[in-house]
Amino acid sequence: MLIYGAGGHARVAASILSACGKRVAGLFDDYWQDVEWTGPCVPVAYDPLLMQNEKLIIAIGNNSVRRQIAGRVAHPFGTAIHPTAIVDRSVRLGQGVVVVHRAVIQVDCWIGNHVIVNTAAVVDHECIVGDFAHVGPGAVLCGGVRVGECTQVGAGSVVLPGVKIGRECVVGAGAVVVSDVSDYAKVAGNPARIID
Repeated sequence: MLIYGAGGHARVAASILSACGKRVAGLFDDYWQDVEWTGPCVPVAYDPLLMQNEKLIIAIGNNSVRRQIAGRVAHPFGTAIHPTAIVDRSVRLGQGVVVVHRAVIQVDCWIGNHVIVNTAAVVDHECIVGDFAHVGPGAVLCGGVRVGECTQVGAGSVVLPGVKIGRECVVGAGAVVVSDVSDYAKVAGNPARIID
C-alpha cells in the first residue's frame, strides 16, 4: 500500500496499515523535502508512474486537498480500517476510506470515497457520509444523519437523528447539531448556530 501525505494523518494511516499486517510500500508528499519521517518508509517526491499498480491511501486531513489529489493520481485506491474499529458488515464503504482506532460504523451506513472516520467516532445506523468528508475524533452521528461532500464534523460534536448537513460545511468541535445545516455553512455551539 502507498500513502500520499507525510503529516500526522499519514502517521495514523501507516499505524493502521501496520496493525492490519499490511506493508507500506512507499510514502509520497508534495513537500517531501521538509518532512521528518520516523516511520517504516522514506518519503519520496511524487511520481504518478511509480508503482502505479499499488493501492494508495490519501492520508491528508484537509478535505479539499484530499479531493484535489484524488482527481489527479492514477493509482487504484485502498482502504485502511484499524482492527479495533467496529464496522458492520452491511456498511458500504467507498474507496480510499480510513477508519481509525475504536471508531464504530453501524448497520446500513453508506460511507463515501476518501472519508475519514476518526478516533472513537460513532456513525450510527443508516447514516450517509458523502465523499471526502471527515468525522472528527469522538464525534457522534446519530441514526439517519446525512453529511455532505467535503464536510468537516468537528471533534466531540453530536449530530441528532435524521439531521442533514450540507456539502462543504464545518461543524465546530463540541457542537450539538439539532437541525439541518445548509451547504457551505459553519456552525458551532449547543445548540449549533451559524457562526460565519
